[in-house]
Amino acid sequence: MATAKKACVKVGGVHFSEDHPAAGATSHVHFDEKLHDSVVMVIPEDDGSFMVKVGFLKTQHRYEIVFTLPEVPALGQNVCKAPVPGPHLRITNIAPASEGGLKITCEYMAHQEGVLCEEVLLLSETDDNACVRIKVHARVMDRHHGTPMLLEGVRCIGVELEYDSEQSDWQGFD
Repeated sequence: MATAKKACVKVGGVHFSEDHPAAGATSHVHFDEKLHDSVVMVIPEDDGSFMVKVGFLKTQHRYEIVFTLPEVPALGQNVCKAPVPGPHLRITNIAPASEGGLKITCEYMAHQEGVLCEEVLLLSETDDNACVRIKVHARVMDRHHGTPMLLEGVRCIGVELEYDSEQSDWQGFD
Protein backbone atom coordinates (compact mmCIF):
# COMPACT_ATOMS: atom_id res chain seq x y z
CA MET A 1 0.00 0.00 0.00
CA ALA A 2 1.50 3.31 -1.05
CA THR A 3 1.31 6.38 1.13
CA ALA A 4 0.71 9.77 -0.40
CA LYS A 5 2.10 12.96 1.09
CA LYS A 6 -0.65 15.41 2.02
CA ALA A 7 -0.34 18.79 0.38
CA CYS A 8 -0.90 21.88 2.46
CA VAL A 9 -1.38 25.50 1.45
CA LYS A 10 -0.28 28.25 3.85
CA VAL A 11 -2.10 31.58 3.63
CA GLY A 12 -1.33 34.37 6.11
CA GLY A 13 -0.48 32.10 9.05
CA VAL A 14 -3.36 29.70 8.47
CA HIS A 15 -2.86 26.24 6.93
CA PHE A 16 -5.51 24.73 4.66
CA SER A 17 -5.31 21.18 3.38
CA GLU A 18 -5.56 20.84 -0.40
CA ASP A 19 -7.04 17.35 -0.08
CA HIS A 20 -10.79 17.12 0.20
CA PRO A 21 -11.78 15.10 3.26
CA ALA A 22 -13.63 11.85 2.73
CA ALA A 23 -17.31 11.74 3.62
CA GLY A 24 -17.73 11.62 7.39
CA ALA A 25 -14.10 12.62 8.05
CA THR A 26 -13.26 15.72 10.07
CA SER A 27 -11.15 18.54 8.73
CA HIS A 28 -8.96 20.91 10.69
CA VAL A 29 -7.52 24.39 10.31
CA HIS A 30 -4.11 24.97 11.89
CA PHE A 31 -2.89 28.38 13.09
CA ASP A 32 0.71 29.49 13.50
CA GLU A 33 1.82 29.87 17.11
CA LYS A 34 2.50 33.58 16.62
CA LEU A 35 -1.24 34.11 16.05
CA HIS A 36 -2.04 32.90 19.57
CA ASP A 37 -1.53 36.30 21.19
CA SER A 38 -4.37 35.65 23.58
CA VAL A 39 -3.67 37.94 26.52
CA VAL A 40 -5.33 41.15 27.63
CA MET A 41 -3.39 44.05 26.08
CA VAL A 42 -2.57 47.19 28.09
CA ILE A 43 -1.63 50.09 25.80
CA PRO A 44 -0.33 53.44 27.14
CA GLU A 45 -1.95 56.46 25.47
CA ASP A 46 -0.45 59.89 24.74
CA ASP A 47 -2.54 61.61 27.42
CA GLY A 48 -1.21 59.35 30.21
CA SER A 49 -4.25 57.08 30.28
CA PHE A 50 -4.24 53.37 29.41
CA MET A 51 -6.36 51.41 26.95
CA VAL A 52 -7.05 47.82 27.98
CA LYS A 53 -8.25 45.53 25.17
CA VAL A 54 -10.15 42.52 26.52
CA GLY A 55 -11.30 40.92 23.24
CA PHE A 56 -14.68 39.34 22.54
CA LEU A 57 -17.30 39.01 25.26
CA LYS A 58 -20.96 38.03 25.29
CA THR A 59 -23.96 40.19 26.28
CA GLN A 60 -25.69 39.54 29.60
CA HIS A 61 -22.49 37.94 30.98
CA ARG A 62 -20.38 39.16 33.90
CA TYR A 63 -16.59 38.90 33.60
CA GLU A 64 -13.58 39.18 35.87
CA ILE A 65 -10.72 40.95 34.08
CA VAL A 66 -7.17 40.85 35.47
CA PHE A 67 -4.31 42.86 33.95
CA THR A 68 -1.03 44.46 34.95
CA LEU A 69 -0.69 48.21 34.68
CA PRO A 70 2.88 49.48 34.24
CA GLU A 71 4.34 51.58 37.02
CA VAL A 72 3.00 55.15 37.03
CA PRO A 73 5.41 57.32 39.06
CA ALA A 74 2.89 60.19 39.40
CA LEU A 75 0.51 57.94 41.38
CA GLY A 76 3.12 56.85 43.91
CA GLN A 77 2.90 53.63 45.92
CA ASN A 78 -0.50 54.17 47.54
CA VAL A 79 -3.23 53.87 44.93
CA CYS A 80 -7.00 53.54 45.28
CA LYS A 81 -10.00 53.34 42.97
CA ALA A 82 -12.33 56.26 42.35
CA PRO A 83 -15.10 56.34 44.98
CA VAL A 84 -17.94 56.23 42.42
CA PRO A 85 -17.67 53.25 40.04
CA GLY A 86 -19.45 53.09 36.71
CA PRO A 87 -22.60 50.97 36.36
CA HIS A 88 -20.92 48.30 34.23
CA LEU A 89 -17.24 48.32 35.22
CA ARG A 90 -15.77 48.40 38.73
CA ILE A 91 -12.36 47.71 40.21
CA THR A 92 -12.47 44.93 42.80
CA ASN A 93 -8.77 44.70 43.74
CA ILE A 94 -5.51 46.62 43.35
CA ALA A 95 -2.26 44.92 44.34
CA PRO A 96 1.45 45.36 43.57
CA ALA A 97 2.47 43.11 40.67
CA SER A 98 5.49 40.83 41.14
CA GLU A 99 7.06 42.15 37.91
CA GLY A 100 6.45 45.79 38.89
CA GLY A 101 3.44 48.01 38.39
CA LEU A 102 -0.05 47.20 39.62
CA LYS A 103 -2.17 44.10 39.22
CA ILE A 104 -5.73 45.33 38.65
CA THR A 105 -8.76 43.09 39.01
CA CYS A 106 -12.10 44.42 37.84
CA GLU A 107 -15.59 43.17 37.18
CA TYR A 108 -17.36 43.99 33.92
CA MET A 109 -20.97 43.46 32.91
CA ALA A 110 -21.35 43.22 29.12
CA HIS A 111 -24.71 44.96 28.89
CA GLN A 112 -25.15 45.53 25.14
CA GLU A 113 -23.82 44.37 21.79
CA GLY A 114 -21.10 46.31 19.97
CA VAL A 115 -17.66 47.78 20.54
CA LEU A 116 -17.87 49.20 24.05
CA CYS A 117 -15.55 51.44 26.04
CA GLU A 118 -15.95 51.77 29.81
CA GLU A 119 -13.71 53.88 32.04
CA VAL A 120 -12.43 53.70 35.61
CA LEU A 121 -10.06 55.98 37.51
CA LEU A 122 -7.13 55.16 39.76
CA LEU A 123 -6.31 57.85 42.31
CA SER A 124 -3.18 58.58 44.30
CA GLU A 125 -3.74 58.53 48.06
CA THR A 126 -0.85 60.97 48.58
CA ASP A 127 -1.40 63.50 45.75
CA ASP A 128 -4.94 64.81 45.23
CA ASN A 129 -4.14 65.93 41.67
CA ALA A 130 -2.73 62.59 40.43
CA CYS A 131 -5.02 60.13 38.71
CA VAL A 132 -4.89 57.66 35.83
CA ARG A 133 -7.80 56.89 33.51
CA ILE A 134 -8.18 53.27 32.37
CA LYS A 135 -10.37 52.65 29.30
CA VAL A 136 -11.52 49.06 28.87
CA HIS A 137 -12.40 48.19 25.26
CA ALA A 138 -14.52 45.10 24.60
CA ARG A 139 -16.16 43.68 21.50
CA VAL A 140 -19.46 42.39 22.80
CA MET A 141 -21.48 39.96 20.73
CA ASP A 142 -25.10 38.93 21.14
CA ARG A 143 -25.67 36.04 23.52
CA HIS A 144 -27.17 33.95 20.70
CA HIS A 145 -24.11 34.23 18.40
CA GLY A 146 -21.83 31.54 19.82
CA THR A 147 -19.21 31.44 22.53
CA PRO A 148 -16.16 33.72 22.35
CA MET A 149 -12.67 32.44 23.13
CA LEU A 150 -11.74 34.49 26.17
CA LEU A 151 -8.31 36.05 26.45
CA GLU A 152 -5.93 35.09 29.23
CA GLY A 153 -6.88 37.33 32.16
CA VAL A 154 -10.61 37.26 31.35
CA ARG A 155 -13.02 34.76 32.86
CA CYS A 156 -16.79 34.54 32.93
CA ILE A 157 -18.11 34.70 36.50
CA GLY A 158 -21.84 34.75 35.82
CA VAL A 159 -24.75 35.09 33.46
CA GLU A 160 -27.46 37.66 34.03
CA LEU A 161 -30.96 36.38 33.40
CA GLU A 162 -32.83 38.30 30.75
CA TYR A 163 -36.48 38.88 31.50
CA ASP A 164 -38.69 37.37 28.83
CA SER A 165 -42.34 38.41 29.03
CA GLU A 166 -43.43 35.26 27.19
CA GLN A 167 -42.30 33.17 30.17
CA SER A 168 -44.65 34.99 32.54
CA ASP A 169 -47.69 33.10 33.76
CA TRP A 170 -49.57 36.30 34.55
CA GLN A 171 -53.05 36.18 33.02
CA GLY A 172 -53.57 39.93 32.76
CA PHE A 173 -56.51 42.04 33.83
CA ASP A 174 -60.04 40.65 33.58
